[in-house]
Amino acid sequence: MEPILSNQAGLLLDDFEKMYRLMWQIRFFDEQVEELFTAGKIHGTTHLSIGQEATAVGSGYLLKPTDFMTTTHRGHANTIVKGTDMSAMMAELFGKKGGTNHGKGGSMHIADSDTGNLGSNGIVGGGYPIAVGAALTAQMKKTTAVVMCYAGDGSTNEGSFHESLNLASIWKLPVIFFIENNQYGMSSSIKQMVNIPFLSKRAESYGFEGKTIDGNNWLEVVDATSAAIEKARSGGGPTLIEALTYRSRGHSKSDKREYRTQAEEAQWQLKDPILLAEQQLLAANLVSKEDLIVWKEESRENVQQAIQQAKKMEDVALADLETNVYAE
Repeated sequence: MEPILSNQAGLLLDDFEKMYRLMWQIRFFDEQVEELFTAGKIHGTTHLSIGQEATAVGSGYLLKPTDFMTTTHRGHANTIVKGTDMSAMMAELFGKKGGTNHGKGGSMHIADSDTGNLGSNGIVGGGYPIAVGAALTAQMKKTTAVVMCYAGDGSTNEGSFHESLNLASIWKLPVIFFIENNQYGMSSSIKQMVNIPFLSKRAESYGFEGKTIDGNNWLEVVDATSAAIEKARSGGGPTLIEALTYRSRGHSKSDKREYRTQAEEAQWQLKDPILLAEQQLLAANLVSKEDLIVWKEESRENVQQAIQQAKKMEDVALADLETNVYAE
């Protein structure tokens, strides 16, 4: 069967249906997190990926179960795509024993070894050395695993970024540095923090390929990521991908977004990744509007079911405080 919607990965209609459903699951999951936090049902802090769904789905969908990833404090989307059960994720946010980290890590520290998720990270740039270490392990064990290292634009000014890229280049490690450039590091525009037009240019100084793509176009993300994964898996070394996108919400739950204008937000809403995906599918006469409505609503129901399952789980008790902290 010929691939549809011309893409290097050779994805078929069934793949695009799954990816479309995943984008809606991410959207509904984070919208529910926002609502539950406002209602006082979730404590701590949260960082939402609403508006960035195509970067997570277009890249993460191509990973194999045997591949690994690291992600950031804004990691719900990447975690869902890598295959972590949404009820376990929601349970973690609720502080339930059935959570991915037994209710102790919260939103910023979800990890899931069963799916190759080496963990979200509350430290800016903290995922880079972990990803490089995992890639070195894969290389030394002579496996075919690759590592997807998700990071934000602000982290590219951290020392861990430069040290990790240098080592990955020298040793030709099977790692993809995937920068989700949502234009802001907290409340500061990335344009005020670097003096180069594209963050992908930084790969050149370490001797490997960097490319900048439209992170809201899932087809462009698929093509760029597919090439990078193939290169890494065949021993060609690392790639840096800068995916230009936009978070429609603030940096975290307490961000009033006073540093950007409503006009800017409205302009990016016209580039909504799910809207673009719908337009592409309909323009190619591959699906009907009715199909899209069904997939969307079923995705909404999946998220609601995950929330209900999580609510029924047992709360973490004070007696569990030191469990899994110290060696037995």
